[in-house]
Amino acid sequence: MIMRLKKKELNNLTAQELQQKVIELKQELAKERATISSGTKSENPGKIKKIRKDIARLFTEINEKGASNARNR
Repeated sequence: MIMRLKKKELNNLTAQELQQKVIELKQELAKERATISSGTKSENPGKIKKIRKDIARLFTEINEKGASNARNR
């Protein structure tokens, strides 16, 4: 299980590391959705929502890093 991502932790990661985390979270989201679609109850009903928020947080950080790189050129 992937733990909740904090803003301070995300600031220290490179764009490639952020992309890798997005991939990991999307895989976990797919597993969780497959579990639910098979008829099995989820251990943590709010897990999908948390994963989706973390993915959005990562994309926001990626976009911010891209914008700051463009401004510095």
